[in-house]
Amino acid sequence: MTVRIMKSQEVARFSIDKKPLFILDVRNEDAFADWKIEGESIEYLNIPYFELLDGVDEIKGKLPTDREILVVCAKEGSSQMVAEMLSEEGVDVAYLEGGMKAWSEYLEPVKIADLKQGGELYQFVRLGKGCLSYMVIDQGKAAIIDATRMTDIFLDFAKEKGAVIEHVFDTHLHADHISGGRVIAEATGANYYLPSQDAEEVVFDFNVLSDGLQVTVGKTPIQAVFSPGHTSGSTSFVIDNAYLLTGDILFIDSIGRPDLAGMAEDWVGDLRTTLYNRYEQLSDALVVLPAHFMEMTEVNADGSVAKQLSTLFSENHGLQVEDENEFRSLVTENLPPQPNAYQEIRKTNMGVLTPDADTQREMEIGPNRCAVR
Repeated sequence: MTVRIMKSQEVARFSIDKKPLFILDVRNEDAFADWKIEGESIEYLNIPYFELLDGVDEIKGKLPTDREILVVCAKEGSSQMVAEMLSEEGVDVAYLEGGMKAWSEYLEPVKIADLKQGGELYQFVRLGKGCLSYMVIDQGKAAIIDATRMTDIFLDFAKEKGAVIEHVFDTHLHADHISGGRVIAEATGANYYLPSQDAEEVVFDFNVLSDGLQVTVGKTPIQAVFSPGHTSGSTSFVIDNAYLLTGDILFIDSIGRPDLAGMAEDWVGDLRTTLYNRYEQLSDALVVLPAHFMEMTEVNADGSVAKQLSTLFSENHGLQVEDENEFRSLVTENLPPQPNAYQEIRKTNMGVLTPDADTQREMEIGPNRCAVR
């Protein structure tokens, strides 16, 4: 049988649309346990590649016979070889092009809304990493919020829409992924904004992202709302008076962690104030659009990650903790592991380190770990 190559874009549809998919993951057990392709209807078998060097006879009985098998590895080579071995045994099989590295970098553009004055709001869903980026387009102008390092997709998307990128924002100094904001700004001449509280060690020029800052993209207003707690400079955005981009402060099913700069005890008070006071002063009709998600259960049927603020006030556990000491314990104890290479990622986003492309990929490998449940 012929071995088929499956691209990340096709895998994304299985994940978003909750379609059945069987994955044979041939990475080492620890890598698989740490991070894998997620999906409600995805089944897995993890057999390290080195255990299959002598053949695949022993695992054939563990594979379904009524559907195609997708073989996955870190970079592609091992999965291609295993797929060819299975194909020779008559198994209907494909392998993931580019492996988990390609999956980590894939972005799925999702239209969130038509805006009031004729503009559009898009969310870019990085399924393999849980990152969410945004683009506002109106009257041939564009603004980008929390861009990933895969900058071409944003540049190409704006070009396809006939829009000139005028503004690029980062809600905070990211520690779990490398920002593409500065690169996009340099390529387009756009204004790049970063909170000054997060930028004491930054070695490049930027525009200060301050509380209450307002810019207009075409006719669409964007207003900055200072919302510290994940970092000392974390800033949210209200777009078109209808959408609240919360950065890494508030997620659909969790809240931001305050410890990635080693300041959990100092920042937990700011986090609580933002979540329990500042956000409560906003309209609860705003639709929350976070910068990350943790699990595929947070992804809506249309592929978006979004939920009304009023719903989060009633359903998000992190917004239900009335006792301040209990809240402090929640966000300072039993935290998930810190993101891989997060210190190096922070320094890269400061401009202090300039790793090559391959090193940047390695630095980002792994799941989203910005949240506290």
